[in-house]
Amino acid sequence: MKRICVYCGSKAGSQTEYRDAAKSLARAMADRNISLVYGGGGIGLMGQIADSVLANNGEVIGVIPDKLFKNEVAHRGLTRLITTADMHHRKAKMASLADGFIAMPGGFGTLEELFEAITWSQLKIHSKPKPVGLLNAAGYYDQLHDFISHAVSQEFIKPGHQALYTVHSDPGTLLDRMAERFCSALKPDPALRP
Repeated sequence: MKRICVYCGSKAGSQTEYRDAAKSLARAMADRNISLVYGGGGIGLMGQIADSVLANNGEVIGVIPDKLFKNEVAHRGLTRLITTADMHHRKAKMASLADGFIAMPGGFGTLEELFEAITWSQLKIHSKPKPVGLLNAAGYYDQLHDFISHAVSQEFIKPGHQALYTVHSDPGTLLDRMAERFCSALKPDPALRP
C-alpha cells in the first residue's frame, strides 16, 4: 500500500486521545512510506493528521471541493491540493488515489465515507482490493462495531461481510493488518491456475 485515504473529523473532538491517535497514525504511515490522501482541510483532526504527516516528512494529498476551498477551510501547506466541483467528485478522486481507507473519529461525513468504502469493497467496485480500517481511538468505534454485529444477527448484513473492515486502536497494528489483507488479496488464487 502506497497511499491511504484517511477519513476524519473537521473538529478535534472532546478527548486528547483523538489528536494523539492522529499523530501516531501519521508516524506509522511515515515509517512505512505511506502517503496520506484526505479531505484537504486544515482544521480539526483533518488538519492534525496532515500537519503530523508533513512533520514526519511524508506526502500529503488533499482533495477539497471548490466551495470549501473558497471558504478558506483548505490546508495551504500540503504536498498537493486538488480541488473538485463537488463532494461526489471529491470522494471519487480520493478513492481513485488510495490503496486503502482508514476512518478515524469523526461525524456524519466520516461515517458516510466509511460506509461507502465498505460497501464498495462488498460490491467489488474497486479495480483492485482496497482494505478498510477503523482506528478505534479511545474506543470511539466500539458501539458502531457492536451495532454492525447486531445487524449481522438480524440478517441485514452477511456474517462474512463484517470481515470487510479491520478494527484496532493501535495505528501500526491497524496498518499491518490492512497490509496483510492487501497483499493476500493480490496473490493469485491457486485454484484458478491452469
